[in-house]
Amino acid sequence: MARKPVMLGPATRRAIKEIFARLDYRRLGPIYCDEGGDEFWAAKRGPCQRLGAKVATALKARLKPGGTSLYVGAGVAEISPLVMEILELNRRVTACNLREKEVQILNRACAALPLRFQHHDAGSVKQGVDHLWLVSVLNDPERFPELSVLSYGRANPVTFNAKKFVTQQRAVARLVERCLGRLTIPGLVTTTVEEAVWIAEWCHRRGIPYKIDPHTFASPTVGDPICLMRIG
Repeated sequence: MARKPVMLGPATRRAIKEIFARLDYRRLGPIYCDEGGDEFWAAKRGPCQRLGAKVATALKARLKPGGTSLYVGAGVAEISPLVMEILELNRRVTACNLREKEVQILNRACAALPLRFQHHDAGSVKQGVDHLWLVSVLNDPERFPELSVLSYGRANPVTFNAKKFVTQQRAVARLVERCLGRLTIPGLVTTTVEEAVWIAEWCHRRGIPYKIDPHTFASPTVGDPICLMRIG
């Protein structure tokens, strides 16, 4: 008998749709774009829901009910998987975001659900988790500009600042250590193809096996390919 395909439940789909309808896109515009924020969200609002739902569906098939997840840099793109984890798998989630204004906007939109975004560094989270979401964080052009341009193959050898890169490289290594140090083994990491090298290097140093799912998903806002890594 063929296995029934995994799908998001109607209550989850409805909750996601309602949250996106309540978001204040006018205030989100300058948070995500220096210019053209209105046009950005006019184009991205629909894809954020559709692509986010695809990632949420993939996670639903891979995460166990009642577990715990840590989302680093959680924003609009993370709404769908977060709602799925809470409503369908009864999981505990910690969603961290360093942008205070975005946290306020997200929490207003999510007020009807037991979902609260937190304004602090994910490195301060102490509890163990069996799922770590680390998407477009380690190559964030705002926090790590030199590391980002090198990661995407856009570094200019004339203007590239090697000293700043080393500083940013060390900061990312510390963040990876703090976050992965919370992951129980075996566990699951959701990240991007560009950032997966950091996770792989962490595993290599500890002799921990890992497997990267060959199927990828487009990041709803940035467009980076998202992949799932089974650790241990």
